[in-house]
Amino acid sequence: MKKDKNKKIALLGGAYDLPILTRDALRRNGWEVFVAGIKNFYDPKLEPEMVLRLGGVWPGIREMKRRGITKLICVGSLGHPNLSDIRPDWWSLGVLLSVIKNQRGYDSMAVALDKALEKRGIELVAAQDVAPELAFQKAGIQTRVKPTKSEQKDIDRAIEVSHTIGREDIGASVVVDKQVIAVEAAEGTARMLDRVVEMRKKHRKSSGVFAKMTKPKQNLKIDIPAIGVETVRAVAAAKLRGIIVNTKTCFVIDKQAVIDAANKAKIFIVAVD
Repeated sequence: MKKDKNKKIALLGGAYDLPILTRDALRRNGWEVFVAGIKNFYDPKLEPEMVLRLGGVWPGIREMKRRGITKLICVGSLGHPNLSDIRPDWWSLGVLLSVIKNQRGYDSMAVALDKALEKRGIELVAAQDVAPELAFQKAGIQTRVKPTKSEQKDIDRAIEVSHTIGREDIGASVVVDKQVIAVEAAEGTARMLDRVVEMRKKHRKSSGVFAKMTKPKQNLKIDIPAIGVETVRAVAAAKLRGIIVNTKTCFVIDKQAVIDAANKAKIFIVAVD
């Protein structure tokens, strides 16, 4: 993102806490933030100035132009919405048509959306560029709990598999316990972990790791990996020993709470470059 004196920015928020944390971080860093929420997704604590339906963002764009805002951050979960369920307004339809032409996978669509908005005078901004404190900045073990030498093998394997599936735009998460136990697909990370919990109900001893890694060439202006306390709880329920994330490109929702929860559950968190 180019530096300039215009500290105005718009935030379009989806589900969960990440939009709220991003809003607060932006304001602490001196940004004047215009907040819009996506109908049926945003948390009321976001307190948006405007609510927009999915696919009907023209009123928000018009308000951005009125306020002299050209930068936009999109954060918060929408799952994997089906394009056939979106009822676009005319402005959004033009953007969607550009995106659909490039529908070869989630990442390719994200890149197309970025380019389509840029042509219309809107700069999509990566949230981690303006709110870096929401991610681990330094590589290494982030918890009191540390992996053993044998668990390091699972870590290395999980990173390798994550990069492989990421290159094919399949998913960003994987579970490894000497062998690959689960790979994230269209269902998303939470449901993948639910499968692992169900699979390992009779597992007596905790072992293995969960990795949520940035995909190679992933567009981090739109698709931002994130973990939170619920992730730690799911990993504990799945009887796994650790969590692996990237530095700088994976948001940690309420960082201290995540670290505290991991320490309490005797789970290690490792950040890698």
